[in-house]
Amino acid sequence: QDILKELEKPGRDPRPEFKTATFRADVSTLQDLKPGMVLEGVVTNVANFGAFVDVGVHQDGLVHVSHLADQFVSDPRQVVKAGQVVKVRVLEVDIPRKRIALSMRSDVPAQGQKPAQDAGRKEHQAEAQRNPRGKERGPAPKPQGAMADAWAKAIRK
Repeated sequence: QDILKELEKPGRDPRPEFKTATFRADVSTLQDLKPGMVLEGVVTNVANFGAFVDVGVHQDGLVHVSHLADQFVSDPRQVVKAGQVVKVRVLEVDIPRKRIALSMRSDVPAQGQKPAQDAGRKEHQAEAQRNPRGKERGPAPKPQGAMADAWAKAIRK
């Protein structure tokens, strides 16, 4: 009786607030989904290869383990749990196979779009290939030894 009396008083409910996902009204079928859309959804299941998320259509989408976070994830259960409300980006919609590819990463573009930081990343990779140890390269050292001398004489002839 005492508990019920206390719960009747406004602002005294000790339970945490229950949060639910708000599905978009304009998205109700697979055909409504477009790559690049950002949606709110609920994690329905977590597997070793990723998490299934309900985004308000009759088919759950898959967030692959490589798209769960911006850093490496070894176990999806460390990042998400069933019932959790998450924001996802639609990467790809395969209507004939009824598959939805989703991402929770902030740097992943939808299919057909280029990431904003892609140019800088490619430039950095090219520099790393030219100079793998990050050191300034000086002139190449002169080959030494009998074999080097023999090659030098053969080239001069």
